[in-house]
Amino acid sequence: MQLGYHISSEEHQPNDLVKHARRAEETGFTFALISDHYHPWSDRQGQSPFVWSVIGAIAHATQTLRLGTGVTCPTIRIHPAIIAQAAATSAAMMPGRFFLGLGTGENLNEHILGDYWPAPNIRLEMLEEAVHIIRKLWEGEETSHYGEYYTVENARIYTLPEKLPPIYLAAAGEKAAALAGRVGDGLISGTMDKDVLDSFDQAGGKGKPRFSKMDVCIMASEEQGQKTAFEMWANTGVKGQLNYELPTPELLEQASSMAKMEDVLKEVECSLNAGKHLERIRKMTEIGYDHIYIHQIGPNQERFFRFYETEVLPELELELTQISHR
Repeated sequence: MQLGYHISSEEHQPNDLVKHARRAEETGFTFALISDHYHPWSDRQGQSPFVWSVIGAIAHATQTLRLGTGVTCPTIRIHPAIIAQAAATSAAMMPGRFFLGLGTGENLNEHILGDYWPAPNIRLEMLEEAVHIIRKLWEGEETSHYGEYYTVENARIYTLPEKLPPIYLAAAGEKAAALAGRVGDGLISGTMDKDVLDSFDQAGGKGKPRFSKMDVCIMASEEQGQKTAFEMWANTGVKGQLNYELPTPELLEQASSMAKMEDVLKEVECSLNAGKHLERIRKMTEIGYDHIYIHQIGPNQERFFRFYETEVLPELELELTQISHR
């Protein structure tokens, strides 16, 4: 099991995101995922820089940290041929350290050019075709493609890494998990529904990496952490399809206003007790995740890094060492 860090583009300026990536590496996290949005989930979060610019800076600010998009939508707002080039360049800048996380996206980000927001099954079909295009372009040959959803004409990617990055697919439900198992190199999912992971395995995902995010808010006190988590990420209490279908931060804020504090705190660990963090990590590994990345909500990233560096990571390393010797 590996522990990573979530680089939250919705909350921080781009230069700060680069600093956080470097601190994550110094702290002992082995990998990170960076969110790729056009809009934040709410105006309170307040940021949303262009992810590919930030990735380029992180490539030079870190030495060992593995980095991937968590996740990029290659279907509507940005054509898969462009994503193929962006990811190839990122992988060339971070040899052996970059991976491409892809998903079907949210209306929040993908409708901005006036394009139609399709039904979930169509979005999955578009994602599968996009993955095919990306992998074909990564062969480095001139490529033309005339598919159901995309056209590519005489395209060739000249700048390729020596080793192509893996593609991990995001899934919240069983159909998407089956697609990830069939065409992806791994799974990114936030669900604790074991049926989703079983669908991934049954479709060909058995033995492939499985990533999941854990939300925390480490502040001076647990009460302050709870207050900050509720103020900034009330959208974690919004269930169902609303997160995927609503087109603006304003509408998501309206939906989030119906969430209660207890709904959010079920999803966010605010305790200053390392044991409670380890307990959540254990539950996620028991479900079947082997890569867990931690999202610190709010402005105080340094307090989080110190807490995990001194309290959580040493205890986790001890546990893993004891398990390996059994």
